[in-house]
Amino acid sequence: MQAAATKQIINLENIRGAIAAKIDSAAFTSWIEPLKFSICDGVLVLGAQNQFSADYIASVYNGVLSAVAAEFGLTLSIYVASVPVATTKIANDNNTQNYAPATPDVTAHIAFDDFVSSDENAFVLSAARRVATGAVSFSPLFIYGPAGCGKTLLANCINSSATGRVVMMSGAQFVAEFTRSLATHTIFAFKDFCRNCDTFILDDIQVLAGKRATMDEFMQLVIDLREAGKNVVLTSAQSPNNLSGFDRRAQSLLASGLVADMVAPDKNARRTILIRSGVANDVAEYIAAHTTANGHTIAGVANKIKTYSELMGQSVDIDTASRLLADTLEKSKTPIAMVRDMCEKLGVSYDSVCGAGRGRRLVLARQIMMVVLKDVTNLSLAEIGNMVGGRDHATVLYAIRQIEKLKQSDLVLSAQINQFISDCR
Repeated sequence: MQAAATKQIINLENIRGAIAAKIDSAAFTSWIEPLKFSICDGVLVLGAQNQFSADYIASVYNGVLSAVAAEFGLTLSIYVASVPVATTKIANDNNTQNYAPATPDVTAHIAFDDFVSSDENAFVLSAARRVATGAVSFSPLFIYGPAGCGKTLLANCINSSATGRVVMMSGAQFVAEFTRSLATHTIFAFKDFCRNCDTFILDDIQVLAGKRATMDEFMQLVIDLREAGKNVVLTSAQSPNNLSGFDRRAQSLLASGLVADMVAPDKNARRTILIRSGVANDVAEYIAAHTTANGHTIAGVANKIKTYSELMGQSVDIDTASRLLADTLEKSKTPIAMVRDMCEKLGVSYDSVCGAGRGRRLVLARQIMMVVLKDVTNLSLAEIGNMVGGRDHATVLYAIRQIEKLKQSDLVLSAQINQFISDCR
């Protein structure tokens, strides 16, 4: 009798080891280790602590568990184990766990009216407002765009205005909380905390890249919330299909709702942000026209002007702003500066452009510069020739005609010239 019991214990330990070898260590610790293992009449019986755990394990790990059971000549059965009454807390028991985020949400209330939107962002703003009013059919709402375009601010607006319970986390916070819940054996309470809401917001989802166990947990969270009719809002620096470190299944799930891109604030939006921050109208107009900075930089500019005014006891006019923000404002581009900039981008020296060299690559670069200067300046053909080494009127005219012919058959050259023109304006 004792020998049979010892043999069964050995078999169970061997089975655990075989499963651990086939599953990620974090996933094994989170899902498999808490199970109650037993063997009965040729069946490997796994007892889960609650129905959620049993359903999840059966849907995600059934194949691996069945294969390991078969290696030992067993079939598989997963059930919800009965939990005995106890006076102490039982790890991984949904009824006894307590969970609270290590860093509580202290986000300030931000209304949608406080969000300054460019015309290009009108669509994503409308989608965010709709999410805040209640359940939508396009969950998850996936918002992406470059740094400083307002993704986090818009997510905070949803957090402040949404009906029902809202859970908002950054990507880094979700990773930290998931890891902490594993270490403290409160994983099921953490799952309940994330699912017990009407709207779940994750800011900077790209942080999850490469963290397999965390990503698997989050993908299941998105699925569960969506099936329950809850709203999910995600922000990212890249679109779903361009997220590195995410497999195709995850990318497909993230793109299955509504994907909306955001752009950095345009001139009007920059001016409005500055005026709302207390900057004088004429100064705000000047700064907005002389910078293409994103929202983060514009906020920094507003803080710098406000701080200068408070410390120096004087208002900031345009002259003061231009001196104070010399490192931020764009300088007016002279024709020489344009030529030097194009030299750097084309990989030729300014001296060689102005010299007598007749190499094919050098001549083409010189002709491109003449065409760009003709388009973005009011210089005469003779003046343009002087900018590239004293070429005469006829040489500049010939260069313009040659480039126009080349652009008709060389789309790459045409796009390059258009980009140069855009950069010089």
